[in-house]
Amino acid sequence: MAKRQMNRPAGMPSREQVIEFIQSSDKPAGKREIAKAFGLKGQEKIRLKKLLKDMAEEGLIDGKKTAYHRMGGVPKVTVLRVVAIEDGEPIGEPDNWSPEAPGKPPRITIKELKGRGGKRAPALKRGDRVLARTEEQDSGWVAFPIKKLPARTEGMMGVVELDRAGKAWLAPVDKRVRQSAPISDVGEAEEGQLVIAERTGNSDRAGVKVVEVIGDPLAPKSFSLIAIAKHGIPNVFPDGVHSEAAQAAELKLSKEKREDLRHLPIVAIDPADARDHDDAIWAEPDGQGGFNALVAIADVSFYVRPGSLLDKEARKRGNSVYFPDRVVPMLPEILSADVCSLREDEDRAAMACHLHINGEGKVTSFRFTRALVRIHHNIPYEDAQAAVDSGNPPEYLANLWDAWRALAAARAAREPLDLDLPERRVLLNEDGVIEEIAVRERLDAHRVVEDFMIAANVAAAKALEAKSAPVVYRVHDTPSREKLIALREYMATLGKTLALGQVIKPSLFNAMLKELTEDSEKAQVMEAVLRSQMQAYYGPANAGHFGLALASYAHFTSPIRRYADLLVHRALVDAYKLEQPKPGGSLPETSGLSEKDAASLQEIADQISQTERRAMEAERDTIDRYVAAWLSGRVGEVFETRITGVQGFGFFATIVGLGGDGLVPVSTLGGEYFRHDEAAQSLIGVDTGTSYSAGDRVKLKLAESNALTGALKFEPVDEDGNSLAQRGDRNDYNRRGAGGPKKGKFKTGKRGRPGNIRHQGKRK
Repeated sequence: MAKRQMNRPAGMPSREQVIEFIQSSDKPAGKREIAKAFGLKGQEKIRLKKLLKDMAEEGLIDGKKTAYHRMGGVPKVTVLRVVAIEDGEPIGEPDNWSPEAPGKPPRITIKELKGRGGKRAPALKRGDRVLARTEEQDSGWVAFPIKKLPARTEGMMGVVELDRAGKAWLAPVDKRVRQSAPISDVGEAEEGQLVIAERTGNSDRAGVKVVEVIGDPLAPKSFSLIAIAKHGIPNVFPDGVHSEAAQAAELKLSKEKREDLRHLPIVAIDPADARDHDDAIWAEPDGQGGFNALVAIADVSFYVRPGSLLDKEARKRGNSVYFPDRVVPMLPEILSADVCSLREDEDRAAMACHLHINGEGKVTSFRFTRALVRIHHNIPYEDAQAAVDSGNPPEYLANLWDAWRALAAARAAREPLDLDLPERRVLLNEDGVIEEIAVRERLDAHRVVEDFMIAANVAAAKALEAKSAPVVYRVHDTPSREKLIALREYMATLGKTLALGQVIKPSLFNAMLKELTEDSEKAQVMEAVLRSQMQAYYGPANAGHFGLALASYAHFTSPIRRYADLLVHRALVDAYKLEQPKPGGSLPETSGLSEKDAASLQEIADQISQTERRAMEAERDTIDRYVAAWLSGRVGEVFETRITGVQGFGFFATIVGLGGDGLVPVSTLGGEYFRHDEAAQSLIGVDTGTSYSAGDRVKLKLAESNALTGALKFEPVDEDGNSLAQRGDRNDYNRRGAGGPKKGKFKTGKRGRPGNIRHQGKRK
């Protein structure tokens, strides 16, 4: 590198010389490195800063002042963030890729890290960051990691612990992190407090310093704060967004280009504790065996306009995130819970989807308008169901149920994927303390709303297709051949046949499940079918929705909480000429889809697909912590559980009727040796043939429950309730060198050098 600098002419570089340098540099090339390479000092550095800014504006380079790269290219050395695992290989994207850059960020296959002695380093997971050398090959971009980088500050959260010597450690709150980190600067934090920290150096041994004290980690409502910080979820609106939201909330509703539907008894059926109401429905018989129906959706596009501060923040968030104790909304509360929300007896702006449903439940026609609506009632699901079950429901509910029965018949004929997957619900009292954790009851009222929403979503996709307009589809791909082969091999271990020489449809999986009569076997196969499915995502290219057995599907019905729906609304505004009169003030004039957004739908869709997955992980982590807290007083009890996954090191099980996934290490299964049958998803004892398979119901004792990480640990028991781990020499062997007893409330294990590893340093 020094030689190259000596041969490079001194003085201000040209644009071509800057590009040549950042492309050939063997380390990240920022403003400092460029100035050093060309020997720039004083005023020349100021001129360089302006040159780099001009080059960025001209589209020649991209990145940050600490690491530039050629626009559309990839630096030779850069930081990559793992965004997916495909066929076992990590896929990364440049961590500093600008969301304003044209085109998608390149997807780069990351070759596995090698540890010392040629051994494999721990596998990379989604969200990890690595410094890597990149290379463009015929098959595409590949990267060779130099080192794994520490997680960003928002993920460094933990509890301050003191060991016997008084040294401070950061005990992790992420169950995937096994080791505590030494704290070099504890600041104002005290033992037992939840804190946010950042690393003080590049090495794990350098330790961390406390940058913010959160407080009591087990206090009510702390669990959602942990998830927000860990996953980096934006939860504070920037300056200007609230004031712009207040200005938008003052927009006057006009009857011009709005259909007045305030005379219809439209109802919004929602959870009893719902704070925002996106959708409302209405139906009546058409006198010919069918129904005229209406799905009214909050007209968020009227208030949140493209290019506004509100719009930029909503896109960054991608969706609202729902925790048991709070909601992190996509939009400020004045809009999400007030002006946009379809409240009872209040005039509201709506996007109206008019449907005609024939006697067989098929939607024969549809149209979209902007409307004025006045919600007749906001009804909780349970109350709507009780009214219908009474046998004498009000007419508007009776009509809805009759129309739904037709839609349900058409849905059954379509045969979408039918998996009965329970959903956990955490109920808190006013102080944020857990009152109950139970599986959410599934009522016909839920199905009524769901089928009306599906009908409107299909209509939105088809309406945009009819105008050749841009569509953000909700895509659910057919299972990959690799996953289907794995499923076939698994079914063979159960004596079942899965024929792959046919068009794969959801009905194939439904038929498999219907043939099973034993509950344990059915649960077992249902888990396997679920694992075979692809993850749904957003995109402008239509590939259908496999799970719903639909050729075209777009999310239209929840624009208060999903950015994808807002984009679909804007596209409908343009396609069907539904633009409203220009607003006053500084708000953007139009509410349709901007040309810039229409040209970059793929990039936007990729981003909101990522924020959706982030929200799902954060919500699941928080539920796990609440469940662990709920169970922490029941350690030692024996529960009825169902095995949900099997690995060579043990199996995972969940408590029936409650949830809460926990690990059963193979070392706790007694003295017998167990082999892992990957195809059968089983652990099988080599002496007795005892097996533990996915879907099996087993009685397990709760051995540990860590509310901070959400981690549970179970142990199998014999008929007398004694742990199998107490028997057999094999288990004693497996425990050697595992460290002494845990000390401290949140410790994850003994720190320091394990006792069975000899000191390699200089003798004293």
